Amino acid sequence: MNPTAQTINLQVTIPEDYATLRLDQALARLLPDYSRSRLQSFIRQQQVLVDGKPGRPRDKVHGGEKIAIAATLLPEEDWSPEAIDLTVLYEDEEILVINKPVGLVIHPAVGNRQGTLLNALIHHHPPLATLPRAGIVHRLDKDTSGVLVIAKTLSAHTHLVKQMQQREIKREYAALVQGVMTAGGTVRSPMGRHPTIRTRMAVVASGKEAVTHYRVLERFRAHTLVKVILETGRTHQIRVHMAHIYYPLVGDQTYGGRLKIPAGIKDSLWQRLKAFKHQALHAQHLTLQHPKTHDTMAFEAPLPEEMQGLLAGLRADNRGETS
Repeated sequence: MNPTAQTINLQVTIPEDYATLRLDQALARLLPDYSRSRLQSFIRQQQVLVDGKPGRPRDKVHGGEKIAIAATLLPEEDWSPEAIDLTVLYEDEEILVINKPVGLVIHPAVGNRQGTLLNALIHHHPPLATLPRAGIVHRLDKDTSGVLVIAKTLSAHTHLVKQMQQREIKREYAALVQGVMTAGGTVRSPMGRHPTIRTRMAVVASGKEAVTHYRVLERFRAHTLVKVILETGRTHQIRVHMAHIYYPLVGDQTYGGRLKIPAGIKDSLWQRLKAFKHQALHAQHLTLQHPKTHDTMAFEAPLPEEMQGLLAGLRADNRGETS
């Protein structure tokens, strides 16, 4: 057997009140740990026996049937494991929580098949190769750091994806924006592809719902540190929404605009601001329900040193330390 394969062995009985349901519908109700599409795949591969015989997804059940599932999960794609260091915040048999550094791409793409988080994950835990996207259920941009949760089993993946879809996973970010905010608020502006620059996202009337809440944490002479809470999870959502309300993220090379520099700042702070070449955005807190124990769990990742240093310089500038 492939060393990364995972096996699933289950036995259930169809309840009498499930009579007339399709086999895949009945199993989806009985086995909520697995998506209906995954169960359909098991059935089509003849890994599901109904009273000892292979079934079909559309077969009607009558109630009382004995179901035996013996499925083998094989690698989704030919991904290469790589020994890339991971900062693990928590790990058990169901989930893995890491603090992603700035600069690490989440998933391989055309022309970029190596050096990604996915490659690191399947080196860290080879059976992850059998799961969709190696268990990754949400993303952070390459140059955004912070807390990221990964499912280690198919059932955990199903649970976490459902929590994400139902907006039950709470994500809080620390963001340093250009400009001095007077108060927090909410941005409710739909997002989609930029109409002319297809590599960018933008606020567009025909886009998908996008909701971002933000609260002021600390004000500086020309910048503001804010807590951002995502209600939805569109690509580049925080970066686009903050730029849309004219408070772009410090260092954002795509949506950031011209750098704001307060008059009379120390040269060291000026140099630090100029050198900050990625968005000042960090996924600081994440709260979820554990897929097996159902306990509420919260995780936190400290701000990266580069961002801490920039904030220290801005605080010193606030105090009037110009030399």
